[in-house]
Amino acid sequence: MNRTTHPDVGHNLALAILASTAAPALLLDGDLGVIAGSASFYRTFSLDPKNVAGKPLFKLGAGEWDVPQLRSLLNATLSGIARIEAYEMDLKGDAAPRRLVLNAQNLDYGDAEQIRLLLTISDVTEARISEKLKDDLLREKAILLQELQHRVANSLQIIASVLMQSARRVQSEETRSHLHDAHHRVMSIATVQQQLAASRLGEVELHGYFTQLCQSLGASMIRNHDQVSIAVTADGSSVSADISVSLGLIVTELVINALKRAFPGDHSGKILVDYHSHEAEWKLSVSDDGVGTPETMASAKPGLGTSIVEALANQLDATVQTEAGYPGTTISIAHTASGIPAREPL
Repeated sequence: MNRTTHPDVGHNLALAILASTAAPALLLDGDLGVIAGSASFYRTFSLDPKNVAGKPLFKLGAGEWDVPQLRSLLNATLSGIARIEAYEMDLKGDAAPRRLVLNAQNLDYGDAEQIRLLLTISDVTEARISEKLKDDLLREKAILLQELQHRVANSLQIIASVLMQSARRVQSEETRSHLHDAHHRVMSIATVQQQLAASRLGEVELHGYFTQLCQSLGASMIRNHDQVSIAVTADGSSVSADISVSLGLIVTELVINALKRAFPGDHSGKILVDYHSHEAEWKLSVSDDGVGTPETMASAKPGLGTSIVEALANQLDATVQTEAGYPGTTISIAHTASGIPAREPL
């Protein structure tokens, strides 16, 4: 058996809801006249209950509620055609405009002559102002960051140019070699900075990142690209920006070292940069098919590049392993989930 709510019971229930709610709300009749309002409504919009009851919604205050679109939506809700859900509008009165979110529901009492509409209102003015302020600050931060990135890139180019000019002027071959090394490192850092600036999602895709880095190193250090080449094999891994910086600097040092030592004279060959990961485990390796590492060199005191690689690996909680001999050298940096050095390739 279908049972309908008696109009008086439904009406009293709606009034009880208005009396108990802490949100601004109105109970409207079929002509969109105000039957009653919540205390929060009167307080929020500075209206006297005596001047509201029985008055059409669109004549409240100075007529600021008379918004054509709101009128259409409320009428459609009364007829059952639509239902207002999270409708946003600006209430423009004598004071500053307010941003409101409205919801309206047709209360069915089972009597076509007793149509009632429950209208609830949320004042989100301050929230929208806060959101706009946040968006403005984020835009300003993005502009400042972009400007900073341009200045950093320009500064690195200037430093690299000064280093090259200095290298041309000095007489000492050892000093010239150090200046060339410094130039290569500055250019690689510039490439790292450029790649990270292009990453907007906070994650850096390593295959493209390493490829661009190696192309930059090859362009500045390889005289004959038919003689020596650099290739990158990496899976689709992406890492956070801070980790990518450390990995990029490691690749830079290892590739520079291979280019300087693996192919003396007219010796030709290839350098391979490889990266693969599985869950928390990953392995980065830089290998070459060059002349290898002589025993005297292997037992020599570690240079600046080696110290940099070891320090960066420690930051990543990874271990460094060198497989040296003739021909070729492979240096691997591996991180395991347990922190125990990996014995087998991942």
